[in-house]
Amino acid sequence: MQRQNNFTEMIEVFCKNTNSKLLVPFGTTLSDIVRFAGIDNPYPILGAYINNKVQSLNYKVFISKRIEFIDIRNSNGRRMYALSLMFVMYKSIKELYPKSELHIRHSMTNGYYVEIDNLEKGLDEGIISEIKSKMHEIIDLDLPFTRKLIPSEDAINLYEKIGISEKAELIRTTNRLYSSVDFLGDTINNFYYELVPSTSYLNVFDLVSFNNGAMLIMPDKKEPNLPCRNKTKQEKMFSVFQEYKDWVHILGTPFVSELNKVVEQKKINDIIQISEALHEKKYSQIADEIYKKKDNVKIVLLAGPSSSGKTTSCRRLATQLAVLGLHPVQLSLDDYFLDREFTPKDENGEYDFESLYALDIELFNQQMNDLLLGNEITIPKFNFITGKKIYNGNKLKMKHNSIVIVEGIHALNPKLTSKIARENKYNIFVSALTQVSVDRHNLISSSDNRLIRRLVRDYNYRGYSATETLIRWQSVRDGEEKHIFPFQENADSIFNSSLLYEIGVLKVLAEPLLNLVPQNSVSYAEAKRLLSFLSNFKAIGHDYIPPTSIMREFLGGSSFEY
Repeated sequence: MQRQNNFTEMIEVFCKNTNSKLLVPFGTTLSDIVRFAGIDNPYPILGAYINNKVQSLNYKVFISKRIEFIDIRNSNGRRMYALSLMFVMYKSIKELYPKSELHIRHSMTNGYYVEIDNLEKGLDEGIISEIKSKMHEIIDLDLPFTRKLIPSEDAINLYEKIGISEKAELIRTTNRLYSSVDFLGDTINNFYYELVPSTSYLNVFDLVSFNNGAMLIMPDKKEPNLPCRNKTKQEKMFSVFQEYKDWVHILGTPFVSELNKVVEQKKINDIIQISEALHEKKYSQIADEIYKKKDNVKIVLLAGPSSSGKTTSCRRLATQLAVLGLHPVQLSLDDYFLDREFTPKDENGEYDFESLYALDIELFNQQMNDLLLGNEITIPKFNFITGKKIYNGNKLKMKHNSIVIVEGIHALNPKLTSKIARENKYNIFVSALTQVSVDRHNLISSSDNRLIRRLVRDYNYRGYSATETLIRWQSVRDGEEKHIFPFQENADSIFNSSLLYEIGVLKVLAEPLLNLVPQNSVSYAEAKRLLSFLSNFKAIGHDYIPPTSIMREFLGGSSFEY
């Protein structure tokens, strides 16, 4: 008789959280390694970077790995939490109201706006309370999230059987051999990203009535043990989302699968033309609003986050104002930076160029009021090499029909223009509020839309690699949340700069850049996530995109000078 070998093979892993090496048994899950490592963490571990790639805690280790565990304070941990919570909500609704349909419509400051279709009596406070109670019940059961990779034909049949046809169509249009299916008990769905290990990790959330739907409220970013406390209603932003939701349904392209079919049928030029015409119509409507107030409004203030298309928006709005007989003059807040030695510093002792107080607020207000009084001013030009303002004789004096368009990240902050009368100002907020969804349960983040734009633009115009852009992005996002988004509801008009077709166009240029991000980079996980996201889209050529399009600000070939 052969003697049984009781020897268990051990594997060495490195845990970045504890800066230590561990010997663990062959095939150990990350959940077990968390316990072995003895990590002292204030919040539950949700997942991990394995050799800089995000993995679920169900992942098993068979060879040596470098591991960094993450919680909800990490952007990818927060994404895992949100998608897992949406799955719990989906299961709750299906168990309570089997004929109903959950739609995750769009993200808001404190969570996600959702709607539930096919309810017999509509969504009221009683139903919301029932769903919330059911979610807590499922969370208390500590049900595991599991994922299986199965042949795509089987996945298509499965999704069609349970009535999620757009998931089946997406598989068809992307020609995948195998596809993922997520299970929560006997409930099936797919959320295209890693999920937390089980429902007990999701005990911080809230569900409240909002508009015709509900708000699924996420944990607070500063205090993750509590639901988000931000009570900003974002009514203006919400109305823009709703307008575009209706528009994509009219076009028949609410989901990526429908957009892919348009590409397959070689009808994408129609979508391009309609999308561009909608932009032009919106610029025209905003110009008309400004024109109605031309006796008082002399300064247009335009703000928006990174890669929202602010520069092109200024140019196209100026064109529309000129059509109405006005004389638009464009100014950039970048030229009103304080000289370098007066620039405030952040907590790390570095110059904080994103601070409102990095601008010469006093000079800006003085010059704008001088213009309103009919005085001539000399416009400064900031030299970013020397860190000083220079005056090269560029003078400006308002004509009877003049209007100044000022663009910059702080343009809607009332502290910037505190000495300028409100009736003399018109505020515009520009952002890329993505119009299409992957499916009814998986949104496309507006932040991802802008990041992909920025990847392409930074490479084309600034010589930055995808690695460099990805490394900077979180800092950019932090600055937006601090300096831009709190003031978006101050806008008189909100312009949605996203285009229905754009991700398919950007995919062609972004994928090669993302594939160059090395595995030893901290940006590798983000690059892999974005590549996985882009794989859902059919490639779209840019031949039919007009030279005035916002897309040309990122792709090149614009008729505007930047």
